[in-house]
Amino acid sequence: MHTLELLERLARAGEFEFVGLAHREPRAAARLRAAGVGVEWQRAPLGVLWQQLVLPRRLAAGDLDLFWSPLQTLPGRLPIPAIATIHDLAVLLYPETLPVRVRWSQIPFLAATVDRAARLVAVSQATADDLVAAFPAAAGKVEIIANGVDAAWHPGDAQSIAATREALGAPGGYLLSVGTFEPRKNLDLLLDAWLLLRSELGEATPPLLLSGSPGWKSSALDARLAALAPLGVRRLGRLPLAGLRAAVQAATIFVYPSLFEGFGLPVLEAMACEVPVVVSRTPALLELTGDAGCAVEPDDATGLAGELTSLLADPQRAAGLGRRGRERSLGFSWDAATQRLGDLFRAVLAEGRA
Repeated sequence: MHTLELLERLARAGEFEFVGLAHREPRAAARLRAAGVGVEWQRAPLGVLWQQLVLPRRLAAGDLDLFWSPLQTLPGRLPIPAIATIHDLAVLLYPETLPVRVRWSQIPFLAATVDRAARLVAVSQATADDLVAAFPAAAGKVEIIANGVDAAWHPGDAQSIAATREALGAPGGYLLSVGTFEPRKNLDLLLDAWLLLRSELGEATPPLLLSGSPGWKSSALDARLAALAPLGVRRLGRLPLAGLRAAVQAATIFVYPSLFEGFGLPVLEAMACEVPVVVSRTPALLELTGDAGCAVEPDDATGLAGELTSLLADPQRAAGLGRRGRERSLGFSWDAATQRLGDLFRAVLAEGRA
């Protein structure tokens, strides 16, 4: 989403000519071409092998002036100036929450990326701080360009909210969480909190709906979700964008108990829909929500259940939180991020010509 939103806007502006490079055809190839982005791919069994062995030869072809990697790392050989976007440093700070293949594809290349990049982009101050703490050489190179939220993410009207809740089998409302089913998203804590909530509210407990793609190391979570389904916990799977937006708009509370994030885009999207959010007390999520969200420690199921109980018992407070979230979300836009990234491209290109 990050890459697509920015590339489309930059390409349509017409100032730069873009070529998207990959080791296989991107899923959004047609959309990119429609925006004016050339799309090439050189087949390779693994993205990291393509990046380190094949991509440098393509960059040296002589028809490119600048390389932007939106995915954390750069190739070891760079014949042209390069910029890398760092979304988070989970591979260093929470390696146990990521598959070995992800760690293998990033950790060996991060230090070299910092050294070789003309500039580094961090999506939050929290990520910038983590980057400089891990790699002091980043201090003079890092720029903060926050993610944005599209205007299509807005509060739903009463009729559409009622229709979505009916379609989802939760006419009285529901709790919603969105994210890949993997250890870092901390869904077991959310299930613990929901069970505590149910022990207090009984049948009046709102259903808990979970949307997201299957992740790694989730077999125990899958079994637990199946066992809790009769009580009101439901997997929605990976929803298409329109369906996801409708589900977020109609949620009573959006819950995001992740152990660690570099930004937290689903939280911003919920805020834009004027849905009250409850997040884990981690630096990037606190930076994002400010006073427009409730935060609990990521290991405190009782605290999370307490916040949910409080918001459910006080709709006026919940509505006020949602309004503050909506207002805060207006400070994040893809147009602003596009402008800042374009400025960075111009600066690096000018340095290369100097």
